Amino acid sequence: MPAITVDDVLVLPRLPELDPAAQQRPVRRLTTAPSGYEGEGFPVRRAFAGVPVNELDPFIHLDQMGEVDYAPGEPKGTPWHPHRGFETVTYMIDGVMDHQDSNGGGGTITNGDTQWMTAGGGILHIEAPPEQLVMSGGLFHGMQLWVNLPRVAKMIAPKYQDIRGRESVLLTTPDGGALIRVIAGGLAGHEGPGSTHTPINLAHVTLQPGARLDLPWPADYNALVYVMSGRGTAGAESRPIEMGQLAVYGPGDAIRVSSSSELDLFIMGGRPLREPVAHHGPFVMNTREELKQAFDDFQKGRLGVVPASKLPHTD
Repeated sequence: MPAITVDDVLVLPRLPELDPAAQQRPVRRLTTAPSGYEGEGFPVRRAFAGVPVNELDPFIHLDQMGEVDYAPGEPKGTPWHPHRGFETVTYMIDGVMDHQDSNGGGGTITNGDTQWMTAGGGILHIEAPPEQLVMSGGLFHGMQLWVNLPRVAKMIAPKYQDIRGRESVLLTTPDGGALIRVIAGGLAGHEGPGSTHTPINLAHVTLQPGARLDLPWPADYNALVYVMSGRGTAGAESRPIEMGQLAVYGPGDAIRVSSSSELDLFIMGGRPLREPVAHHGPFVMNTREELKQAFDDFQKGRLGVVPASKLPHTD
């Protein structure tokens, strides 16, 4: 799992020792992601399946894409499709993916890079492996998170952020047992590069076998930990957790995870919006009427058009 690594974590800034008075969050819910397929047929794990919307708020959807080792000719992506009302955050751990949208945004991401697309009032986009990867095959692994936008920002102008892996803030634990990559938000005063409309924290953490992570966490944020690989325990009560499982934490101001093997985690949390959610397909709005309007606007071409200079290997 390449992402971004360092030769010696002991040279990195360290999280402070957790305040003994900090309240460890219990695990409220533990779920196992079902497998499925997305886009043109690439495998995913649906990490939020079975979790009530109010426990995810401000998040909507999370897919673990792969991990899969493609043979030549097998890599797949998505066709052109619309979005409105939220942000897509695509974090590439291993492999390469191209992005292009109808607003002129786009680029190529690889190990540790993030594409952050604010769909806002509406946009069309496509995500696909580059032509050379289609020809050669290779490893493909990443995460895609959907972050809801508050009502006041649902119809803002679309925006695209290209976040290189080297821009992520790298930290370790007091004993050097973890590599923490802060993508957005802040951990103990260390701010990640992602710019957000909804206050969130987002990090990729690798724990060495036998290590423990005690992470200070805002009491007014929810807290979700998804295991991308390995096994360990989660929460104050040390509940067993393994690859493909999501721990939804209860109230408190610290998150605890311990590892029994090398453990890769996607850790996220944010301040709940506590607004109505009307979600169907590629649109996330507040009411059914707004959803109907989004579909109508898409069908009438108001969410943008496919650029003439589309990706060379797409129809």
